[in-house]
Amino acid sequence: MRLAILSDIHSNLEALRATLAAIATRSVDRLVCLGDIVGYNTSADECVDLLREFDPVCVAGNHDRATTGQITTEGFSHTAARAIAWTRARVSADSLRFMAGLPLKASVDDQLVIVHGALHPDVGCELVRLDTDERRQLSFHALRAHPSGARICAFGHTHHLGVFELREGVMRSLTGDEIVLRDDAYYLINPGTVGQPRTADLRATYLVLDTARRVLTAHHVGYVAEVAFAKTRRAGLLPRSSYVPAAIRNPLKRGVRACGAYDFLKRTGW
Repeated sequence: MRLAILSDIHSNLEALRATLAAIATRSVDRLVCLGDIVGYNTSADECVDLLREFDPVCVAGNHDRATTGQITTEGFSHTAARAIAWTRARVSADSLRFMAGLPLKASVDDQLVIVHGALHPDVGCELVRLDTDERRQLSFHALRAHPSGARICAFGHTHHLGVFELREGVMRSLTGDEIVLRDDAYYLINPGTVGQPRTADLRATYLVLDTARRVLTAHHVGYVAEVAFAKTRRAGLLPRSSYVPAAIRNPLKRGVRACGAYDFLKRTGW
């Protein structure tokens, strides 16, 4: 089976259209979505409707659950919480019903386990970021104990492509656009983000997992990001720092990170 795995669409219709068009050329059998269909950008209903046309195996992300009111926005950045409130006031009842019905965890043919944030927590798994070795070890432990017997878990939430292997008790980060998966190892895989990049590379990313060949491939998709983010700007949903020219903004961000103030500014909407 060939599975196309994507995550963190975040109401970016232009990115989702381009990604699904690219996936259509890959001869995949099933689409898998790791949540955060909405949030940050302006095309929530359009993204939900387009995604549903492909009948994906899908789990809920924290932005989806905050939009439906299943969780609060406590702990969200100012920018994220503002976008949730904006989306909640405009999204259709049908989209809300769809997102509210999504599970937090799922498995695909007992070969792949999927989750938005992390596999190991029993409560609040959509909020946990697998961005440290300690947390990844906890999710590897949960994967090894999972009743499906799957050796691969796909997760999102960090917005960064990543493949992590656990073999003979040693965890490794793997790189490359094509990775052969070993039968004697466990894997945590992250497809990155379709619609909300956290690096200077604005391209959408997704993974294709060939379960028969045990091969994982990473793909990048270009699209006209300016169109999507212009809508976000007009809605007043971009962080304040986006209005600062990039030549000033990027060095400023590096300096703020160096002095340990980045998280505070992010929470306040910068």
